[in-house]
Amino acid sequence: MAPREAFEIWLERQEMDKSESTVQSYRYRVRPFVEFLEEEGVDNLNDLNGRHVLRFDSMRRSSGDIQKNTLNNQLGTIRQYLEFGIRANAVEPAVASQVDIPQLSKDERINREKLPTQRAKDILEYLGRFEYASRDHVLAFLLWETGARAGSLRALDLEDIYLGEDDLDRLRYQEDLDVGESVLEEILGGVELPFVYFRHRPDEDTPLKKKYGGERPVNISEELGEVLRDYIWYRRVEGSDENDRKPLLTSKKSPGRITVSGIRIRAYELTQPCQVGKECPHDRDPADCEARVHGQQSRCPSVRSPHKWRTGSVTWHRDRGWAPEDIATKMATSVELVNSVYDQPEKLRRMAIRRENLDKLYE
Repeated sequence: MAPREAFEIWLERQEMDKSESTVQSYRYRVRPFVEFLEEEGVDNLNDLNGRHVLRFDSMRRSSGDIQKNTLNNQLGTIRQYLEFGIRANAVEPAVASQVDIPQLSKDERINREKLPTQRAKDILEYLGRFEYASRDHVLAFLLWETGARAGSLRALDLEDIYLGEDDLDRLRYQEDLDVGESVLEEILGGVELPFVYFRHRPDEDTPLKKKYGGERPVNISEELGEVLRDYIWYRRVEGSDENDRKPLLTSKKSPGRITVSGIRIRAYELTQPCQVGKECPHDRDPADCEARVHGQQSRCPSVRSPHKWRTGSVTWHRDRGWAPEDIATKMATSVELVNSVYDQPEKLRRMAIRRENLDKLYE
């Protein structure tokens, strides 16, 4: 079996139970290895040996432009690819074990960068004053309050936004509420508005990372509900996607739904201090700053990706007393990840919260 043939078959297998973004990351990580094997003249994986693995490893480590955690991810994924080859009787069993994956400490595994709470509040305050109910205002508010992934926000349709009693009627026709009339009325009677409902629609280009396991309703504040209402009524650009659905976050470009990369760019730009009324902390002149050029927003040292908004949101929730279990349910993740990766508290602030709990011991 040729390396590229095995690569494509392996990726097809991954698509069965992995999200599109995960499969894409696998493709990026393993493709350089496949191309290396082709350059080495390995036309059949039966001819692959430990020397090829060692040469590729040495080439990557000596490039000087790869971080340890990046190499850990890449080599770990390459080992998965080779283990698939072993199961297909295309790779010698000893080869996969010769992939030397760098071991990371806990601190190396965790990126401590996040969007701090005060910065998020400053951004939302600026948008509330100068860009009220704009798409940026809605996007930033949702990123921060729900802690949702970019793909989840992209997937929201107008029909997934529940702001008033009339909106609840839509729930009567949801397949996952296929219960008796009396039970349905009891369920709807206990629902508190407003909320948004994240839904997995893979056949219509809006999958959730956790697939159907990521489907969930998420309560939102009255303030966010009001911003959403005004955005939908007055400021949302009309548009439908190629499946004739009406996305909450529209794009002026065809097919009408904002892209994940579009959300990432907006998250970057909104965290540039000069874009939200702040002085540049990097002594740059905004008039000629390279990060103000379209497509170059990430060159600003202050920018934060949607994932860093999410990390900051988790920390904010924990600082406000939310239990890890409740955050995990709200944000479609695991308690383990909430505790080990997402929650990055300021130690003195968290101590102050524990002090309140200490006082309760003697009440």
